[in-house]
Amino acid sequence: MIAPQTWIAVLRIVVGAWFLKAVWTKLGVEFLWGVVPYPAVSQRFLAFHPKRVAEFAAGNPVVWYKDFLEGVAVPHSRVFATLQAYAEAAVGLGLVLGLLTGLAALVGLFLGLNYGLATQWMSFGQQGFHVLLTTAMVICLGARAGRVWGIDGWILAGRGGRRQRWLRLLI
Repeated sequence: MIAPQTWIAVLRIVVGAWFLKAVWTKLGVEFLWGVVPYPAVSQRFLAFHPKRVAEFAAGNPVVWYKDFLEGVAVPHSRVFATLQAYAEAAVGLGLVLGLLTGLAALVGLFLGLNYGLATQWMSFGQQGFHVLLTTAMVICLGARAGRVWGIDGWILAGRGGRRQRWLRLLI
């Protein structure tokens, strides 16, 4: 394979763009004091979320996950919808920009595993998509995909490659 890190960077950017596309209708812009814009979860997504999660729980054969969806996620759907929207935005931006890619991939892996557990029983297409999403997150995490065509690589190059241990874990 020629330049495998470059192809991993392409995968990182494409998956990041998918996360940004997924969050497109979940976030909107609101204004603090009528002046300062900030991203806020849309009312439409907040209303839709509990219905969708209940649908995922309805026939889920994974008993402990079904119990979690029905007993925790649905009753607190506003919190989970907000966390999901902001997490998808952070993962998308992190992957597209190659910024804190290890952290973004770890959060994306967590989301992918949860999406897979919620929908794996619904169809073969759901199973395949979430297996691929989870695999892409493992690759981005393991390969430190932000070091090529990403801000992470620029940060590492700017310091002569020497970093604090905790920062190397994030990028």
